[in-house]
Amino acid sequence: MIRAFIETSLVDWDGKISSVVFFDKCNFRCPFCQNWDLIINPDKFPVVKWEHIKKKLQNKKGWVDGLVLTGGEPLCCEQEVFQVCKKTKKLGLQVKIDTNGSYPAILQNLIKNKLIDFVAMDIKAPIDERYNTAAGKQIDLEKIKQSIQMLLNGEIDYEFRTTCVPGIIDENAIHQIGKHIKGAKKWALQAHVPDNAYKVLYRQSLNPEYYKMLIKYLEIAKKYIPNTILRGKV
Repeated sequence: MIRAFIETSLVDWDGKISSVVFFDKCNFRCPFCQNWDLIINPDKFPVVKWEHIKKKLQNKKGWVDGLVLTGGEPLCCEQEVFQVCKKTKKLGLQVKIDTNGSYPAILQNLIKNKLIDFVAMDIKAPIDERYNTAAGKQIDLEKIKQSIQMLLNGEIDYEFRTTCVPGIIDENAIHQIGKHIKGAKKWALQAHVPDNAYKVLYRQSLNPEYYKMLIKYLEIAKKYIPNTILRGKV
């Protein structure tokens, strides 16, 4: 279900003005997640009906470029996502989906049916045992690899995103991820925000050297994907 709605955002889709909906399910339990309360305690948040969203989108016609579907993991709500995408397209708006990449078949179906225009896929860690730590549970890495390859094949516009969490992402991790997605259109390195992290361990204040390390990570990442950017406080 959709449990939150942002009418206007300038930061959720680079170069576009968007509205954003938040789905209340996720198959990961990332220890650094910022939206964990929505996933763990969804009933604390009111359900946002499509008619309300539709009305707001219609009122902003000519101003908002598209709708961003995020969460949680939107693809956990397959049927609702397909319906929201179809209805949004009928309004003449574009659709971006944020995903952890663990549902390649559903993602492929959305692309095939031209229901989405942009994919932002999180890559939590190098594609090895470290991924399980970053995701908070055992992950089928083959599905992550399938989603990565699907996007690299160029069927849709996309970006990869990595949140640079201390203790999970280091220079070696950036090298390993970079090798795996070499040739990608875009890679966004994102600053970790400790304030509301799911697990207490990841709520600790950042070392003053952290932001210098982000610049170093950016230099490394650009060797693999020249179009790498930093997001967040730097």
